[in-house]
Amino acid sequence: MDLKKAQYFFLRKSALRCLRILLIDTREGHFCLFEHSFPAITFDSVTSIQQAAAAVCAADALLITAGAGMGVDSGLPDFRGNDGFWKAYPVAARLGLSFVELANPAWFEKDPHLAWAFYGHRLNLYRRTMPHPGFATLLEWAAEKSEGYFVFTSNVDGHFQRSGFDADRVVECHGSIHHFQCTDGCAGNIWEAGEECVTVDEIVFRAANPLPRCRDCGAMARPNILMFGDGSWVADRSHAQEGRFSQWLRTLEKKSARLTIIELGAGTAVPTIRYTSESVARRLRGNLIRINPREAHVPEGCFSVATGALDGIRQLEEAL
Repeated sequence: MDLKKAQYFFLRKSALRCLRILLIDTREGHFCLFEHSFPAITFDSVTSIQQAAAAVCAADALLITAGAGMGVDSGLPDFRGNDGFWKAYPVAARLGLSFVELANPAWFEKDPHLAWAFYGHRLNLYRRTMPHPGFATLLEWAAEKSEGYFVFTSNVDGHFQRSGFDADRVVECHGSIHHFQCTDGCAGNIWEAGEECVTVDEIVFRAANPLPRCRDCGAMARPNILMFGDGSWVADRSHAQEGRFSQWLRTLEKKSARLTIIELGAGTAVPTIRYTSESVARRLRGNLIRINPREAHVPEGCFSVATGALDGIRQLEEAL
């Protein structure tokens, strides 16, 4: 048997999600064929993972950017399209409401019990869901960097802070469900939800009284989250986070620090995270690693890992 041909046979079959091993007993002329299926991996993806891991290792600073896909491995829904949203919230399907239509501040005036059923359910879900192990792995890498780290996320679940990331090094560009604001904008204040509880009847999808109220004027409260068609979101908290982030980037720029960006689960439907990752990479000439199971395409010179967030983190960890 030609060894080179046998090795080529092995590798090509691996890329096709199937490994076949042919064992031949040359003395007796017997042979056995073993077949085993496993996740596909290509030559390019192996190289990309190794190079991406090297970029993580060599970096002076780490920027972690994350979209809804980051929470999927923790068991959170990502609301991908109407079908994905309605699967998570079948009552919304019966009402004929899309995610864009329901995630609108107008409901807090038109039907606050429906509005708080949606956001109260999400608040309760995010509170009881444990962040997946990938968060801890990212924090371990980030804590080792001489120039520190930052997190830039569109997620409102607070799972980075819950996993031990410094709250002063997290930007929540769409706000946080763990913070409330007044629907009347009486004083423009933002406060922590703390232990405030919202009871939701998931059968009829209605929130029970008492609903959260403004601490200053007693009007209806709402989450401090940027919603669709939202002209009343109080952005002060997120703007303060962005200010700290901008200062950190300026410091890195002055020091010519080596930056690596790990982007996780950020799609193109609302491209805020992808745009931020790419613009920072261009500005600081950083390395961008994009981990995404469906939309992993990247600009030239960047690393693409076509898998879910947790699996991508684990692949990087194995390569380090």
